[in-house]
Amino acid sequence: MAATKLPDDFKCPISLEIMSDPVILSSGHTFDRSSIRQWLDAGHRTCPITKLPLSDPPTLIPNHSLRSLISNYTLVPFPAPLNPEPKFLISSLLTPYSSPELKLSSLDQLSRLSKRDSGLCRRLIENDVVSTVLNFVSSDDSVLQEKALTLLLNLSLDDHNKVGLVAEGAIGRVVTVLCGGGSPDCRAVAATTLTSLAVVEVNKATIGAYPCAIQGLVFLLRDGNVRERKEAATALYTLCCFPDNRRRTVESGAVMILMGVIAGSGLERAVQVLSLLTKCKEGREEMMKIRDFGMSILVNVLRKGSSRGIQYALLTLISICSYSNDVCLEAMRQMVFKHCLALLEDDDEKIRRNASSLVQILGGIKL
Repeated sequence: MAATKLPDDFKCPISLEIMSDPVILSSGHTFDRSSIRQWLDAGHRTCPITKLPLSDPPTLIPNHSLRSLISNYTLVPFPAPLNPEPKFLISSLLTPYSSPELKLSSLDQLSRLSKRDSGLCRRLIENDVVSTVLNFVSSDDSVLQEKALTLLLNLSLDDHNKVGLVAEGAIGRVVTVLCGGGSPDCRAVAATTLTSLAVVEVNKATIGAYPCAIQGLVFLLRDGNVRERKEAATALYTLCCFPDNRRRTVESGAVMILMGVIAGSGLERAVQVLSLLTKCKEGREEMMKIRDFGMSILVNVLRKGSSRGIQYALLTLISICSYSNDVCLEAMRQMVFKHCLALLEDDDEKIRRNASSLVQILGGIKL
């Protein structure tokens, strides 16, 4: 189509050709990117039309509205510019005219860039990108959803953003994915995002009280793949550092599920969660119901677990043995006392200290 058949506003004031990548200068005038680049590369620092000075360095802002008008008018989609700047990527997400392919590409690139650029994360927050990203988190397209979740996770890594993201409604969107609204990879990223948000103390309480948040993590721990179980256990551990969430986690059936995970895979983080749950009365009572089965699993951790696993198994045993003489008797029957004596010579000071505490508890039981 000849350039003369299109509106003059579609033409670059420099080249007089139809613009394929229109950008706006600080003067408010629009030019084709390639043409204004040539002007600037020649050393000019004024607007070609107004002759007024430009900012240093000059800023080129993509004119997405004009770009879409030109594309719709000609019925010829223009390709996205190569190596787009963050401003273009942000605008591509926010404009309603962007194609699904462009939005996906922009999400992907912003996810990768924001992972190593905290300044970009702040710009995304300042440009009100969060609500758009959260909408993508609810997408039926698993690829788009995963990219949006990854970007949301990156935004949450900055402690300054955590409370604001929760206020924007991030928890509800993430929990929906967690409870079956996404692929296994999406559910794993959703669990990781909850872990990141829960680093802030006030968010621990907010997430724990949110309907189905803890229950969704417990179900993921039970039914998920290896990655999902690991991320769910990490999220539960972070949340259960807040005492009120321990009772909620126990009520979601976590104790038996944790014991099954520990028995099946020896997941270290699951032992850590269990050690927190047995600090509350409800957790200890659940362990009382399965003390024979539970004790044998914990003894196996003492025998074969990693140093960290042994440390938290000892903490769990200290909690439940301090609570009940019957548990102490079961511990003695399953040779916990003998294993603790051996651990008194361990290289890890924390293990030695915890083993010594448990020896003192078991040494004082009533036979």
